[in-house]
Amino acid sequence: MTHKDHFPKRDKELHPQIGFGLFLITFGLAMLVATNDLLNLGSVKDYFTWETVLVFIGVLLLLNLQFTGGLVLIAIGSWFFIENRDYQIPELVRTIYWPSLIILIGIAFIISSFIKGNRKQL
Repeated sequence: MTHKDHFPKRDKELHPQIGFGLFLITFGLAMLVATNDLLNLGSVKDYFTWETVLVFIGVLLLLNLQFTGGLVLIAIGSWFFIENRDYQIPELVRTIYWPSLIILIGIAFIISSFIKGNRKQL
């Protein structure tokens, strides 16, 4: 028996039932928001577009502790969701959004590699 056999395996992935439960809870919350028109978008079909699907999947990834992918999907979905509505995005946000997002993704990859490296040493 080697030294690392004494330590339980530490995975970030959740049990499939927990992931499905989180999916149902998130989908139920999305349906509550849509059916009650809490964002003043109009009908239920206006809530479920490809942009909101990206945000929804991003939230599910965050709940499953997959932060980088979740944040990327939420950022992309949110950007296009706002672009396709009548909201006015300030010019400063327009000029720094994508470069900042790319920098943050790079930082997230570096931090996650350090965290994974530290876990392997345990």
